[in-house]
Amino acid sequence: MADQQSIIALNIGSQRISMGVFAPTKKGLVLKNYGATSILADPATEAARIPQVQLAIKELAKGLKVGNQKAAYALSGQSVFVRFVKLPPLESENMDELVKFEAQQNVPFPIDEVVWDWEKLETGGIETEVVIVAIKSDSLNDLNSVVAETGLGTRLVDCAPIALYNAFRYNYQGLEESVLLLDIGAKTSNLIYAEGGKFFTRSVSIGGSNLTSAIAKDYNVSFAEAENSKLTNGLVTLGGGHAGQLDEATAALGTVIRNALTRLTAEIQRTNTLFRSQQGGNAPTKVLLAGGSANLPYLREFLEEKLSLPVETFNPLQRISVGKGVDVDTLGGEAHMLGELVGLGLRAADKSVVGIDLVPDAVQAQRDITRRKPALILASTLFLAGLAAWAGFKAKSVGDGKAFLADLEKDEINLEQPARKIEKLLKAEKESLQLVKSYAAAEKGRVSVIDVWNDISKHFVSENVWVSDLEFRTNYTLEGDASSDPVIDASFATANYGSSSLQEEKEMVDSVSIKGYHLNKNIEVLEILKRLKTSEVLTFKWNEKDIPDSQIIKLNMAAPNEETGDYAAPFELVIPLATPIKLN
Repeated sequence: MADQQSIIALNIGSQRISMGVFAPTKKGLVLKNYGATSILADPATEAARIPQVQLAIKELAKGLKVGNQKAAYALSGQSVFVRFVKLPPLESENMDELVKFEAQQNVPFPIDEVVWDWEKLETGGIETEVVIVAIKSDSLNDLNSVVAETGLGTRLVDCAPIALYNAFRYNYQGLEESVLLLDIGAKTSNLIYAEGGKFFTRSVSIGGSNLTSAIAKDYNVSFAEAENSKLTNGLVTLGGGHAGQLDEATAALGTVIRNALTRLTAEIQRTNTLFRSQQGGNAPTKVLLAGGSANLPYLREFLEEKLSLPVETFNPLQRISVGKGVDVDTLGGEAHMLGELVGLGLRAADKSVVGIDLVPDAVQAQRDITRRKPALILASTLFLAGLAAWAGFKAKSVGDGKAFLADLEKDEINLEQPARKIEKLLKAEKESLQLVKSYAAAEKGRVSVIDVWNDISKHFVSENVWVSDLEFRTNYTLEGDASSDPVIDASFATANYGSSSLQEEKEMVDSVSIKGYHLNKNIEVLEILKRLKTSEVLTFKWNEKDIPDSQIIKLNMAAPNEETGDYAAPFELVIPLATPIKLN
């Protein structure tokens, strides 16, 4: 089993899911374990992709025995916005604000709707250059929910092109000439340019699935059949009469693949020009080939022919040690596909050149809670320790006073006043202790509310179902249909800032009402209800009896109301909390 010091790296590709377990050392990284699996990247089955990805991650985590540890995972290059921005020379303390301004200008969405991060690049020029990486918050949160559903936590989130660049820089440290790292995946190809400190990347929506689609269209077969033909008999025909040396069927298939690859080489030539004009770089002197589609026979020779450049296979393991638990033979044939995993391992070990971390909302909330807890605990501990010392001192004073009174019975009347002061202080101490306990209980209740929301939200992973309202309720009962009362009164929507809408007579939250909508997919609401039954914060028993689903589901319309022009159909679930939350 992977220990807590290990780094779990996860690369979620369109067709290939891979996971590596690294151990950081003073000299670098050790790859202790590795596994990979594939799913069919058929565009017609995109709706079924999320369950396949979840299953693949669970199987890899089980096979590598990583338990419920936190993983560093990468986003595909096409799902993120990567922008390279040149800034004027300025003091470092002003850079954050300027970069934020540039992000607002360059990211094609409102800045409060995205998660973004940036890193300064060491280009060696007069101008300061930064790379800005952004992704829509909803997209990131959805993907993070997929990962969380498998049992893994989130350590950090990088993007595939930057992870590959970090792997390149670590393994090819002496290479200063202009190089193109070409990573050909299933749906996307990442073009990563490096020259000294210069760095540029661009993702194009051309990959192995485009070749498969071209075969399926030309031969009028299904995507799965075309994929099998590509993997078993596929190759790239070359110029100079190469097709004439092959049998007719193989040559015809190779010609279809060659024609489909022509668009990729055109995009490479276009990006070469962008790198030279925008980044001031030189034309690449060679190409390093990576990615799952790099195994296609004669692809390297085809690229050399079209680009007039030497093409080599990328090796991200040149400076990475390999542990005894890794199958070296398997690794040798797949090393060029491990670039993202190595880059993620380097990023998690703080050994990367570019450090990007795109933090999902749920992870940020947990980080905030974790960061605040030590301060709250320390403050409470110090306060209680002070009160205890004060109580000890006062207790000693009372004891001394009683002894003194015993010796000076004649002066008892004169000492009555000091005795009353001591009793007043003890009473104040008791009230202070009660206040501290109230503050501690309030903080516990506040954190419990966040925990309830985080736990419930991770079970909503469907693209067709979303939550619109989470309401905390009280007085849950099973008389008739299961029901409860709201703890927030109707004045909440119009209440002034600083005023409370809590109903004063409500003392305990014992249930939640989950309202939302589905896109004509009420069956998926039932699937989510099944997942909610594994929740740690909810209970589906009341007075030691199971609660029927019919009493939990208050509303689940089968379809939107066409007469009113509704886009989605509503649902509502009312579920008790496993541990009630005290309101005061």
